[in-house]
Amino acid sequence: MSGFLILLIIVVYFSILLLISYFVGRKSTDNDAFFLGNKKSPWWVVAIGMVGSSISGVSFVSVPGMVRGIDFTYMQTVFGFFFGYLVIANVLLPLYYRLNLTTIYTYLEDRFGKRAYKTGASFFLLSKTIGAAARLYVVAIILQTIVFDAWNIPFWVTVCGTIFLIWLYTFRSGIKTIVWTDTIQTIILVSALVLLVVQVYGRLNIGFGELADTLIHSEKTRIFVFDDWQSRQNFFKQFFSGIFIAIVMTGLDQDMMQKNLTCRNIRDAKKNMYWYGISFVPVNFLFLILGAMLLMLATQNNIALPALADSILPLFATTYLGKSVLVLFIIGIIAAAFSSADSALAALTTSFSVDILGVQHLEPAKGERIRKKIHIAISVLFVFIIIAFKALNNKSVIDAIYIIASYTYGPLLGMYGFGLFTKLKTNDKFIPYVAVASPLLCGIIDYLGTNYWGFSFGYELLMLNGLLTFVGLWMFRIKVIDGY
Repeated sequence: MSGFLILLIIVVYFSILLLISYFVGRKSTDNDAFFLGNKKSPWWVVAIGMVGSSISGVSFVSVPGMVRGIDFTYMQTVFGFFFGYLVIANVLLPLYYRLNLTTIYTYLEDRFGKRAYKTGASFFLLSKTIGAAARLYVVAIILQTIVFDAWNIPFWVTVCGTIFLIWLYTFRSGIKTIVWTDTIQTIILVSALVLLVVQVYGRLNIGFGELADTLIHSEKTRIFVFDDWQSRQNFFKQFFSGIFIAIVMTGLDQDMMQKNLTCRNIRDAKKNMYWYGISFVPVNFLFLILGAMLLMLATQNNIALPALADSILPLFATTYLGKSVLVLFIIGIIAAAFSSADSALAALTTSFSVDILGVQHLEPAKGERIRKKIHIAISVLFVFIIIAFKALNNKSVIDAIYIIASYTYGPLLGMYGFGLFTKLKTNDKFIPYVAVASPLLCGIIDYLGTNYWGFSFGYELLMLNGLLTFVGLWMFRIKVIDGY
């Protein structure tokens, strides 16, 4: 396919986003609009947009590839996600709305003190910055390989252009714009996914009944694993880990919760979370269906699959399925990547401005100027991190970064759990040390389990990490308080 056609698709795509940004943000560009969208977002718009924010470009290529290695067992985690969203809707959202928060980490200051507040915000900033940059790196590499290498455009130019486009449609009104642009991007993403499934089905040359029968009886569509406690895909490990992953990576994540806080009231915020949780299940199931169909197509046509599972969908899209599928793949991956990256940029700007610099206490005009500078600074930081990933040129490093980033949510889980489910107050000055020590100790336990105890830890490390933080806070408890 012509690189010019792909570039035209990207230009048209971003022109639509810029048009939406203009109309949404032309009347309000202050910090209230950037941070909370003036609390006027329709709940159904937020719900649709959150699906796109949850499915990054990495997920777009990774989830179909999972089928080859772990079948459909990822659905066990997805089912856990749904119950985690119920906890968020009925425990965390009422708390955030009752306290009228701009960033959710302000709760930690009210409950424990300033050091707890800064610690929680810092863990979020570290994790989200690395995670968002890593997701953008994967997409930038794909675009560089498909389009820009042929034009001898340096990778750093591709990265700068990508980040600039995201900054361009978010700088005016931040979350107020993103609520609407993410909704459009989610619709585009899901549409691209459905059309990809249809296109692959057409190339299998079998009837729908035969396809359904093959999928039902295939070993690769196995969902539940109850009989192997050593397996990382054991149902109980996956399901309960899914609950806690949803709680921390959505309910304790400023990026995801910032959209919820733009709803008009708690009732709308709850409806948003319920419908978001429901819709997240079939979308992920459809990704797995796509993965299973690609494996069937590979067998049918004797196609040698790449060693890396994440490369399976890109291989088919760029080599075997024709121009129409490549267009859908590019549109889908751009929508998935940028719907998660734009909200991450807004959330990081909000958290650093409010939690670290305290712009909410400044005169409005000065606070807005500082927020705009932070927005630019974080965009530039994204560029440097992505270029650093490219310099390392090692996919395993990216995997390691994701694992390290996931550890940072454990201390947040422990701090919020201790704050919500006990009436104890802990010594604030020790909280940063506990928050750092817990993931380090968790890493040691993981190493010992893997190499000496014959037990393979999976996502349940998150729960262990949170438990260690909880115990650490309990050890430094100082008195009983009322409330909470």
